[in-house]
Amino acid sequence: MIRKLTAADHDQVFSFLKKEAAINLFIIGDIEAFGYDQDFQELWGEFDENGMLKAVLLRFYDSYIPYAPSTFDVNGFAEIIRSNDGVVRLSGKSEVVEQFENVDGLSLGKKRVTYFCECNTISFTDEDEAYDVKLATVNDVDRIVELRRRISEFTATPASREMLLKSLETNTGRTYYIEEDGQMVSSVSTTAENSLSAMVVGVCTDERYRQRGYASVIMKKVVKDYIRAGKTLCLFYDNPKAGRIYKRLGFYDIGTWTMYG
Repeated sequence: MIRKLTAADHDQVFSFLKKEAAINLFIIGDIEAFGYDQDFQELWGEFDENGMLKAVLLRFYDSYIPYAPSTFDVNGFAEIIRSNDGVVRLSGKSEVVEQFENVDGLSLGKKRVTYFCECNTISFTDEDEAYDVKLATVNDVDRIVELRRRISEFTATPASREMLLKSLETNTGRTYYIEEDGQMVSSVSTTAENSLSAMVVGVCTDERYRQRGYASVIMKKVVKDYIRAGKTLCLFYDNPKAGRIYKRLGFYDIGTWTMYG
């Protein structure tokens, strides 16, 4: 049986999602931030005959994330997703979301698969760094956006500034940075921060300041701050070279994450 979830289901939902807290950090974060009664966010649960939760589906605006540790009613969730006209923005644990590829009537859009990794220990030597890593505030949003615009690998969207500002205002994300001569030259951000974990995003360095180890220094600071706060850090990567850098900092692969749209 599939039905809408409400605040009355929260304890069971949270216990269910915590079993794979890293994989479920987006669902957990959105529930903690916005609850069960918003027009832009809905949650559904599939229950077995004993009333035990088997699967969860999150809608956040026009994006959907399903989660299930084993078999679930793919067609039932697909029927809910189909009610949203147009190309579906679907993402999640690869073993879960790739089952929707065989469902008729879903326009999933372009597929992208990335590695999903996590870090929950400090595995490097805690030594004094040569560079001063600063924590951004809402007053730094335009400087962060400007740094990203200078970097060819980044695509700035009209919503980028608003999303960054919202994360800083709601404490669901942080940005750490290094500056030279008053200019921000390297930064690392987190997003979807919740009581258990956070996602690393926006790792970037101005092309003129690369090969100086700035990003690695910032990443060490990020790892230390979150791990000492008892939180797991997660990130996506599809570049093996970047993956090796992250693994030297204590990250390890826990699966793959597939996105459509």
